[in-house]
Amino acid sequence: MESLLNSDRRRTHSRILDRETWQQAQTEHHAWADEVSRGHRQRRAAGLKHPVEDFLWEYYPFSPAQLRRWTPGALSGLDGVCAGEKVPTGFVGDGIVHRFDASAVAASKREHLRTNVRWILSLQQRTQQRTAGFGCFGLHEWAMVLDQTPEQVRHTTWTLRVSQQDISSAVENLGLRCTHFDAWRFFTPRATAMNPTTLSRATQPDTDQPGCLHANMDLYKWSMRLQPLIASTFVRAAFDLARRIRTVDMRASPYDFRALGLDPIDIQSAAGRAKFVSLQRGFADDAQRLREAFISDLEEIGQHL
Repeated sequence: MESLLNSDRRRTHSRILDRETWQQAQTEHHAWADEVSRGHRQRRAAGLKHPVEDFLWEYYPFSPAQLRRWTPGALSGLDGVCAGEKVPTGFVGDGIVHRFDASAVAASKREHLRTNVRWILSLQQRTQQRTAGFGCFGLHEWAMVLDQTPEQVRHTTWTLRVSQQDISSAVENLGLRCTHFDAWRFFTPRATAMNPTTLSRATQPDTDQPGCLHANMDLYKWSMRLQPLIASTFVRAAFDLARRIRTVDMRASPYDFRALGLDPIDIQSAAGRAKFVSLQRGFADDAQRLREAFISDLEEIGQHL
C-alpha cells in the first residue's frame, strides 16, 4: 500500500518540523501528560477513587502511558532525527525527514486504522452537519439512577443530593432527549423506555449531534483510537475539553459532590437549566472548532490509506 506520506503531493504539503521544534513539543507533551495523570496515578497506587477525575481513565480505555506517547501526526514530518533515536510508531526516515509510512505498520493494525479512519470520519461529518440540541439538561445522569436504591447507583460512596421522588419528577416533567448511545445504554429500565429514541452502536452516526456533551467528550476517544495518525496537540485539546465537560456533567448530576468543590447546577430550576445550556453551548462551540480540524485531517489522511 502506498505510504501515507509518500506521494509528491503529500511531501509538498506536509509540515516539516525542525529538530528543536519537535523535541520541544515532545517534551511539553510529556510534561503535560504527567501532570494531568498525576492524581489518577497516585490514587490508583493508594487504592482510591475519584468519581469525576478518574472518569477519563476508566471509561475511556487509555492509560497514562498511552496518553504520554507523543506524535506530530501523520501530516507532519520530523527533521533532524538522530540515528537510533526513538520516533513515533510508523515513522520512517528517507535520509532527510522521518514521515509516517503506513507500510511500516503491521498489516492487521494498518487495516484497523483504515477502517477506523473511515468510520470515525463519517461519524464526525454527520455529527457536524446535524442541528445541535440543547434540551437534554444533563438528565442522562438522572436517568442512570432513576428508581435505584443507594446500593445500586454507580457512585455508591457518594450520596444523592435529591430524593428519588425528585429524580422521577425531573425526568418525567422535563423529559428525556438523549441522542448518545454510550449514555443511553446505562439508563435504568424505566428511563430507557421513556427516551424518545432507541439507540444503538450501529445507528450512532444517525443520532450523534454537536450539542451533546458525550459526543463532544468523545473527540478525545476517537483521536486516541487513531494514534499515531492524529497529532498530540489535538489529543491534548480534546482531553482538556472532555475533562471540562465531565466536571459540568457531574455538577448537573443528582449526586452531591460539594465535598470535592463542585457546586451543583440545579437543573430542576429555570435558572439552573439556563446556566447548564449556556455552558453546554460553550462546549459545543469549542468542540466545533476541534471537530472541523479533525475532519479536515481525516479527509486528507483517508486519501492515502
